[in-house]
Amino acid sequence: MYAIIETGGKQYRVSEGDTLFIEKLPAEAGQTYEVDKVLAVEKDGQLRVGTPVVEGAKVVLKVEKHGKDRKIIVFKYKPKKNYRRKKGHRQPFTRVVVEQILA
Repeated sequence: MYAIIETGGKQYRVSEGDTLFIEKLPAEAGQTYEVDKVLAVEKDGQLRVGTPVVEGAKVVLKVEKHGKDRKIIVFKYKPKKNYRRKKGHRQPFTRVVVEQILA
């Protein structure tokens, strides 16, 4: 059994017990978080695709921890004009475990 969910502007294919690194969620570590934007659910060889979401389907995630990803360097440059800008960015993330897929 698997589901395709949308969270943080991205789509993920998840099964029960999977560990994911997703965009930061507004939940504390140890809490559960329900995602109701389920785009598709596969159960016993039958695929249900939503238009755009599957009605009544939910995925329960358990928040393990919050953190920051590695640093990304953003460098802007224009040749012959002495224009250079260097910035760094660390994207926050949440590590979650898929507990249940309710279809």
